Formats: sequence, structure tokens, C-alpha cells
Amino acid sequence: MKKNLLITGGSGFLGVNLALSLKKKYNVYIGSRNQKRNYDASLETGCESIPLDVTNIESVRDALIYCKPDTIIHAAATKFVDISEKFPFECSDVNILGSTNIARVAIERGVKTVIGISTDKATQPIKNFYGFSKATMEKLFLNANQNSKTNFLCVRYGNVAWSTGSVLPIWKQMFHKNKKILTTGPFMRRFFFTINDAVDLVLFALNKGKKFSGKILCADMKASKLIDIIKVWIQNYGGSYKIIQGRKGDRLDEYLIGENELNYTKKIYQNKKLFYLIDFEKKSSKPLNKIVSSENAPKLNKDEIYNLLKLGLN
Repeated sequence: MKKNLLITGGSGFLGVNLALSLKKKYNVYIGSRNQKRNYDASLETGCESIPLDVTNIESVRDALIYCKPDTIIHAAATKFVDISEKFPFECSDVNILGSTNIARVAIERGVKTVIGISTDKATQPIKNFYGFSKATMEKLFLNANQNSKTNFLCVRYGNVAWSTGSVLPIWKQMFHKNKKILTTGPFMRRFFFTINDAVDLVLFALNKGKKFSGKILCADMKASKLIDIIKVWIQNYGGSYKIIQGRKGDRLDEYLIGENELNYTKKIYQNKKLFYLIDFEKKSSKPLNKIVSSENAPKLNKDEIYNLLKLGLN
């Protein structure tokens, strides 16, 4: 018999792709407070959607009573840096209070595993409130794991190419309007990988739920300067770009593994792919000797950048 799995924020880009990948193995429920998106996601995936507002603990409780999940993938979040800076209460309500509600009710209802979706912006040195809120979620879940029978773990990664609200679809809208890309930080470096990579990371964590309990799993990723992506874009699709004022809260580089995490991180491999596993409860026997950042990470070459662009432009 299939076990039940709930995806919070399930109507989003990651949630839909997770549902499509998991529905053969699980009875997948898509939970979101956006009912229009719920309807569309349900049609696209064939999975049942349910109303779920993580900021309301009674809504969370109703959802878990209804779908009785064995596993929760907690993807619901306010994830925009600029919006989180301008509307910090909304960011706090969704990312901190919402994660607290999920953890409390998951423990209360005897959920077996909860996987929190985090971000490289949660790694020190934290520059913005969005990153702070996701770092709080990480710490909340890892600490909750110590005092309950529910297995809590987190996955952390960078920019998923063409995800809702990320830089590529924003540029695409600009490009279609007047063939001009506006960029707030052309020399910022960011980690990029595909939605398939993101799904694979979550599936890896899901399959190792008990073994990775109380830990943070990070995927090794390549990075790129934004200006290099823009140049490949213009070279292959035309247009031009213009530098505009930067956004509050942005930083030059992102970090997968920060300096304070080096002694607690070890490298692991799955199908010859490199991952990092952070366990703050145990120092690694083979700790990392340097941070993992978008500055020192391997860079995407022109062909790799073009292949990422093709996913949304062709």
C-alpha cells in the first residue's frame, strides 16, 4: 500500500515537479493557500490538492488530519529577498512561524519524516532577512529532531533554473517586452542547477530519511557570474542589458558551506555525485578545509549556461 506524502507549498515550481516524480510511489497531497494555483497544480500532476496555510496552526492541523502523511516535504516559503526585506512580518510568519507550526503538528500527529527545503542564503555570513528566516528553520528542525520520534532533516541548495520568481523568468519577461535585460548585480555570483537536480536532491534525502535525521544535506553545484549568463543569452538570442540599482539584502556571493560549518561537514557520494552532509552534533573525521562558495566553486561554461537557458527559452 502506498504511503501518504504531503508537500507544503506544493503548487509551486518545486512542489509540482516533486509531485510528478513521487506520485507513483506515494499518495501525494499538494498543500497551498493559493487555491487557483492548487487547482492548476492538481490538474498538472493528477494529485489531490488541499487548502493549507502554514501560518495558521489550525489549517496545518486540519490538513494533517485529512491526509495523514507519513512524510512531509516542507517547501512553503516566502523566498524573495526584496519582499522579505520590505515585508519582514510576512517572511517571519511564513518561514519561521509556518515552519514551527509544521514541526509541532507533525510531532503531534506522529509523522515519520519531515524534510525542510532550505537555501544557500541561510549560510553564514547571512546578509538578508530571508536567509535568516531559513537559517532559523534549519536550526528549528534540527533541534526538534532531538526531542521527538519524528525525523527532521533539511536540504540546502542555490538557484533552481526557471523556478518561479528566480532571475531567469524575470529576465525572460523583460526580454519579451523590449529585448532588454535589467540587472541589479551583473558581477554577483550564484549557484545554478536544474529542477531535475533539485528533485533528485530531495529524493536522495527522502530515501535516507532516518540516516540523515538531524542533518543538513547540500548538493555540490557549479556557479556563474550573472553577467556571464547575460552574455550567453544575448549571444544566442539577441537583445541588450542595462545595470540598475541593486536590491537591499543582496550579497556578492552565496555560500553552501560556511566557515562555522567546516568541522561538522563531510563529503558523501551518490551515483558518483558529490554531496555535503552537515551534522552539528558530531565533528567530522574528515572536515572540509575551506568554505564552499559561489566564488570558489567550479564555474558553468558557456555550453552549460546555454543548456540552462534553453530549458526556458526554447
